[in-house]
Amino acid sequence: MTQTAPKAKPRAAWQAGRLALGTASALGLARFAYGLLLPAMREDLRWTLAEAGAMSTANGLGYLLGALVTAAVVRRWGTAAAFRIGMALTAVSLAATAASDAYPALLAARTAAGAAGAVVFVAGGVIASRVAARAASSAPITVYFAGTGLGIVVSGVSIPALGEHWRLAWVGLAVAAALATVASWSAASTGEDAHAAAAGRVRVRPLWGAALAYLLFAAGYITYITFLSAYLADQHASLGQVVLTWTALGLAVIAAPALWSRPTAEWAATRALATLLAILAGGAALALAAPTPPVVLASAIIYGATFMGVPAAITALIKSNVPPADWTATLAAFTTVFAAGQTAGPWIAGMVADHTSTEATLAWTAILCAAASAITIAGGRTHPGAPRPGPAHN
Repeated sequence: MTQTAPKAKPRAAWQAGRLALGTASALGLARFAYGLLLPAMREDLRWTLAEAGAMSTANGLGYLLGALVTAAVVRRWGTAAAFRIGMALTAVSLAATAASDAYPALLAARTAAGAAGAVVFVAGGVIASRVAARAASSAPITVYFAGTGLGIVVSGVSIPALGEHWRLAWVGLAVAAALATVASWSAASTGEDAHAAAAGRVRVRPLWGAALAYLLFAAGYITYITFLSAYLADQHASLGQVVLTWTALGLAVIAAPALWSRPTAEWAATRALATLLAILAGGAALALAAPTPPVVLASAIIYGATFMGVPAAITALIKSNVPPADWTATLAAFTTVFAAGQTAGPWIAGMVADHTSTEATLAWTAILCAAASAITIAGGRTHPGAPRPGPAHN
């Protein structure tokens, strides 16, 4: 790295911080906030847990579709434009969720939010990877994914106070997403040819263990945050406990870069991923061990401090093992795998919970994440370090 790297790092941090509004909106607001709204919507609209889970499945399906079209969107308009379009459409889809209480319309709105969010996730991840490469630091990647915590905190401190007024909550989320779109607009600039980032080959086969682990993680992690509020409601949690739990979870996500930036950069790529997945499994299981407020709070903090580290570790793994020209195609392929997992997870877990209890959703997360950790270890070691030769896009 040249001597200009130290000067580049403050600029990289500022750009990554604004890019993080992408994950705050696409994930924190458009996906995870639904978990807070689920109890009120379920009671008002008389849903079963399977129907409630199907809303997350619709969001996951949209995410899958969005991941599949991201490469084409980037090829047509460029990475920066794809990020901006996705951000704007995320805000629109959140506003649409408040427009009707008809189940098909809500499914459509949640699908649209997922599709827009996938475009933001992939395009922003590629931009953050290139910022990280220029700054010779993995911090921009972890900061980008930590933005999710900001969206969770905003949701956690505002939505529970609205009680049964779930439509008003969706309007508020749409306004927050619109503000995030404006604030992150200039951060999407990559300084590269608008269409170059769409070139490249998909390189998943050498990383098959990580891909399979990512599939299981996706099917597992989403159920915890989707049904956490329903679980707390079944435990007769107070409003204060719900707010505290969600806010602590979101703050833990924000703090995650301080915990995981160095391990992600310095450990063997699969070691960081396996460790994150194992801790995540333990955190989900903790809430089942003793469903008291302090233990559930500890579970949420552990969950928040680890779950967004997984896509950050995957992105760093791709960055370290794939030529720069292939980052977009490979990250989009991994996002497709991820989307497939989280499409099925909430619906299946919801059906199981309908016949048992909401505790089954936490057990689902713990079991799948533990299996993903084991598969990561069994999948063999990758070779972190300098990417393979390939054309750079700086």
